Amino acid sequence: MEKTYFEHQAFEKIDFSKNPLPKGNYENCTFGNCEFQNADLSSIHFSECTFIGCNLSMANIRQTSLVNIVFRECKLLGWHFENCNKFLFSVQFENCILDLASLYQLPLKKMHCKNCSFQEVVFTECDLSESVFENCDFTHAIFEKSILEKADFRTSYNYAIHPEINKIKGAKFSIAGIRGLLVQYDIEVE
Repeated sequence: MEKTYFEHQAFEKIDFSKNPLPKGNYENCTFGNCEFQNADLSSIHFSECTFIGCNLSMANIRQTSLVNIVFRECKLLGWHFENCNKFLFSVQFENCILDLASLYQLPLKKMHCKNCSFQEVVFTECDLSESVFENCDFTHAIFEKSILEKADFRTSYNYAIHPEINKIKGAKFSIAGIRGLLVQYDIEVE
C-alpha cells in the first residue's frame, strides 16, 4: 500500500471512524473536531500536528509516530501509548481526558500537561523528568519505577506516588499534595 504525504492541511469535522484516515505522513497538519473513536491510526506518521476537540478514544496506534504533537480538548480514553513508535516520541496535552491510558516505559522528558484527567493511567517505568503537570487529576493513576526527577506536580491532585519505588529527586509538590506521597504508609496527615 502506497503512503501519501500531507503538509500544512486542516482537517475539520471529519468522521475518521467511518472513513479511515489515509495511511501516510502528516506534517504540520491540524485536526479540528474530528472523530477518531476506534479508528485505525496504525503506522501513520504525525509530525508537528495539532489535534483540537477530537475524540480519539480507543484508536489503534500500533507503530504510530507522534513527533511534537499537541492535543487540546481531546479525549484519548484507553490509549496504549507504548504501542507507538518511540523514535522522537513527543506529546503535549491541554484540557484532555486520558483516563484508562497507558504510558508504559515511554520517554516523556519535559512533557507539558495542563488541566488534564489522568484517572487510572499507568505511568510504569516512564521517564517524566522535568515534566510539568498543571492542574491535572491523577485519581488511581499508577506510578511505579518511574523517573519523576524535577517534575512539577504542585498544582495537580489525587496522585499517589511511592517515593521508595520512584525517582523523585528535585520533584515539586505542594503542601496540600504531600498526602499523595505518604498514602502507602497508612498515616493521617492533618
